[in-house]
Amino acid sequence: MTAPDFQVSRQDLIRSYNLLVGGIEEEALDSEERSYGGVIRAAKGKLVEEMSLHIIRLAWRECGGESGRLSFGDVKTYRVPVQSVYVDGLPEEVKAYVNARKNQYFYRAKVDRHVFVDGVFAIGVECKSYTENAMLKRILVDFRLLKSLHPGLVCCLLQLESMLGGDYSDPMAVPQIGSPGSHTLMSYFPEVGLNIITLLEGERNIKQPIHQAGYFKELTSESLDLAIERFSNFLMPFV
Repeated sequence: MTAPDFQVSRQDLIRSYNLLVGGIEEEALDSEERSYGGVIRAAKGKLVEEMSLHIIRLAWRECGGESGRLSFGDVKTYRVPVQSVYVDGLPEEVKAYVNARKNQYFYRAKVDRHVFVDGVFAIGVECKSYTENAMLKRILVDFRLLKSLHPGLVCCLLQLESMLGGDYSDPMAVPQIGSPGSHTLMSYFPEVGLNIITLLEGERNIKQPIHQAGYFKELTSESLDLAIERFSNFLMPFV
C-alpha cells in the first residue's frame, strides 16, 4: 500500500480532465496497436480511476484525516467462499464432492478502487466513464460479495456520465431521487447501500461522445466540490 500525496488540487483535476478528454480522439486515431473504440474506453476508464484517487485524498484531508492513515492497496481480489447453506441443499453425492474440496470453492471479487484507513478496507469504489442498469447489476453483485467479507464497507459508484435514468445525470441533485429501474435493482441488494456519484451534467448520449469536438462536457468546480464533500462524509467515521 502506498501513502497518499496531497499535491493535486481541484484545479489540477479539472485541467487534467480537460486535457485528457479533449485529446482522447486524436490519440485514438493515431493508435496503431488498438482499435479506435478500445483506446477511447481505456483512456476514459483510467481517467475516472485516477480522479477517484485524488478526490478521495482531498476528501480525507478536508475531513481532518492524517495522511499516513489513508492508503490504497493494489486492487487484489478477495476470495468469497461458497455458502454452506447452499451446499447443504445439494444432492448428497454432489454435496459430498463439494465438501471434500471446500477450499476450492470460492469466487474472486474486487472493485476498481480499494480504500484503506489504518489498514482496514473502508471504501470500495467502482469507476465508470458511464453506467447503465445492465452494468449496475454486476456492480451490485460484486459489492454484495465484498460486503459478505467486509460488512462495514462503504460502497460507491463514481461515474463521469450516467445512463441510469432519473436525476443521476444531475451531479447537483440533492437529495438524489434516482430512477425506477436503478432503485428496483438496488432493492434486491439492500445491504450494499450503493452511493452513486456523477461528475458530468446530462444523460449520456451515445451519438454525442464527449471526446469529440462539439460534445465536450465541462467538469465544473461545483460538481467536483460535491463529490469531494460526499467522500468526506463517507470517510468522517474513520477519522
